Amino acid sequence: MITEQIQKTDEMLQYEQETGKFAIYRGIVTESFKKWQKGMRIYNRDKERVALYISEEEKKTWQRFIESQDSLNISKLIRKAVSFYIEHHGNAGSFEKVLQVSHELKTPLTIIKGLSELLLSTRKGRLDPDVEARIKEILAKSITIETLIKSVVDKPETIESKYDILVVDDDPPTVDLLTGYFEFQRLKVKGLLGSASVLKELVESRPKVLLLDVIMPDLDGFSLCRQVKNDPRLKDTKIIFLTAIPESHVQKRMDDVGADGYILKPFNLSTLDMVKKYL
Repeated sequence: MITEQIQKTDEMLQYEQETGKFAIYRGIVTESFKKWQKGMRIYNRDKERVALYISEEEKKTWQRFIESQDSLNISKLIRKAVSFYIEHHGNAGSFEKVLQVSHELKTPLTIIKGLSELLLSTRKGRLDPDVEARIKEILAKSITIETLIKSVVDKPETIESKYDILVVDDDPPTVDLLTGYFEFQRLKVKGLLGSASVLKELVESRPKVLLLDVIMPDLDGFSLCRQVKNDPRLKDTKIIFLTAIPESHVQKRMDDVGADGYILKPFNLSTLDMVKKYL
């Protein structure tokens, strides 16, 4: 048995320096030191065990992945996954930074391209062959960089629609009638009472068609339609007015607000078939 009166070995001193733990405690060699000697990993006291409940199928999926990797276990997989999520979760808002960098790159790139093209066109036949070749190379690389920037920044946003039609009216029976009819037609539909949360719903769910009442207490349909059509994210949403106001008045406002069609109340259910051409 090693006691505190016996001088500690260099290995024990190294262990204590690395881990902050005792190699000998109350005259007995600690179990953690013995594990450290065998190459086992020693965890500090600031680590905490976390319980996790998963289905048997999920466990099998994880296990299959782990078996295909070197030096990986369940614990390490979870730690890496959580760290990756934390690191990248906040990057959704970084697109604004990408746009800023894109702008800062495009400005000098425009000058480089312009000057290169200008030299090649105005000094044609008068440039040293080597110089001309260099300028052409600069121009070609500028075009390549421009293409790469466009592929990152100008990539169209693609968000899948969660349902086909959003019905917005401040009259509950009308909402119930329309949602019931479209569900019977095997279409995905959602109804909202009033216009207060329509923009938020459109951004989150991206329905293909918005059936919109005109006269509502929160925000009238004409104003809401203009807001939707002016939003780059929503401008492709087809908007059809549902209204009891005179047809002549609706027609006057159609082009002004960018609506795609209208249905006058009271309507026959067969009239609603016009909605299908926008789906």
